Amino acid sequence: MKFTYSTYNLQMQHTFTVSGFSRNTSPVVLIQIAYEGLVGYGEASMPPYLGETQESVISFLKGVDLAQFRNPLQIEEILQYVESISPNNRAAKASIDIALHDLMGKILNKPLYEIWGINPEDTPFTSYTIGIDKPEIVQTKTKEANNYKILKVKLGSANDKEIINSIRSITQVPLYVDANQAWKDKYQALDMIHWLDQKGIELIEQPMPKEQLEDMAWLTEKSPIPTIADESFQRLDDVQKLKGVYSGINIKLMKSTGLHEARKMIEKARKQNMKVMLGCMTETSCAISAAAQLSPLVDWADLDGNLLITNDVFEGVKIVEGKITLNKLPGIGVKKKTSSLLAMTINKRYDK
Repeated sequence: MKFTYSTYNLQMQHTFTVSGFSRNTSPVVLIQIAYEGLVGYGEASMPPYLGETQESVISFLKGVDLAQFRNPLQIEEILQYVESISPNNRAAKASIDIALHDLMGKILNKPLYEIWGINPEDTPFTSYTIGIDKPEIVQTKTKEANNYKILKVKLGSANDKEIINSIRSITQVPLYVDANQAWKDKYQALDMIHWLDQKGIELIEQPMPKEQLEDMAWLTEKSPIPTIADESFQRLDDVQKLKGVYSGINIKLMKSTGLHEARKMIEKARKQNMKVMLGCMTETSCAISAAAQLSPLVDWADLDGNLLITNDVFEGVKIVEGKITLNKLPGIGVKKKTSSLLAMTINKRYDK
């Protein structure tokens, strides 16, 4: 096996604001693993709060030696080796995991969902994210998202209620809310959740700081809507730790180090009677399509990262009337766009 990797910067359609920061771009690293004429594609996406950068991902990938493995189908063994290199670098590890799974599907000439025995008809609707903004901008974004059956709303500012009311003046579709740890007081958080429940909100994601587990357990017990762990939830061992603290977990490939561990997370959460959301970072259709292979197994999906950018490098799964729609391409279900402009904007290529 031989792999190459390139840095790339995703351009946002709108300034994306959550509690704590705003951004117009998102850095990624795209990788390819080649084997006997086939190529598997992977991606590492690094929003600022993950603590990874293009430089840290490249540094990690430079230390990976896949040539020692003769068979790319030995995914368990290969990923154990990759995990042993460093305890962190989750997005970098995810890029290798995604590319290996894509390559596996191409070797077997089957989509991943078929290899795993997953019914592609059971995909959920995805939410479409509305970032924190002025009411008039929020209304504009809501109108632009009229093809989606569910919206996910970022809260955590002084005008949270105004944002929700602005959206409700436009549409009555189901809403998910993500506070990104913004609410520090459990009593105020509970008051806000009761108000949100009256507005038709179906779940609340990471309402309080990730360290306040006792407060979260109290809040979850009293909340009329499910509470979902995001920043509090990172790796497989966290599933057991968060039972009773949250109603469910938000799995993202960039946190879980890829599909291999994400599948285990879903299985373990189900054994704990916890709900499962499948989320994403700002990503190309590569990582989104990879995650979508697991989407029939979850309760909620928030796989819109590729829909928020203007310079996707890949074509993959589609959203048809709000529903995730898997294709029959082998592996993760993507093909690279042939646009010369996109090819020219990839910053630097590294070979191993």
